[in-house]
Amino acid sequence: MRQINFGMISSLLLATLLLSSCSTFQEPQIKVVTQIEKTTVPIVSMPKPVQMNDIKIYVVSPNENFEEFKKEFEAKNGGDAYIAISIKDYENLSKNFAELRRYIEQQKAIIVYYEEAVQPLEDDSESDD
Repeated sequence: MRQINFGMISSLLLATLLLSSCSTFQEPQIKVVTQIEKTTVPIVSMPKPVQMNDIKIYVVSPNENFEEFKKEFEAKNGGDAYIAISIKDYENLSKNFAELRRYIEQQKAIIVYYEEAVQPLEDDSESDD
């Protein structure tokens, strides 16, 4: 009779323990914390530096072929002087402007990259509507 009571008592205790075990512990509280994080943007390499070509500009005084122009120019501006540039130097001047344009375009591309990298992302749920 003792063995039956012991088995019955132990099974009742076990059932009570199993049924009440969840209620004896408190459920963990879920906390939502909003934290603002700084956007990390990878560094982009700078464009290669501008390399300018040498240009020689010669300032010359007029000869006898520009007498009429000389009189008009002196009347409007005072003294006169003329600037002459060789074909090779003009080509170098053109290359310098192309080099400056390339550098400026690469700088613009870097600026656009950084502007897009730091913009907040739009919610995907809004675009799916």
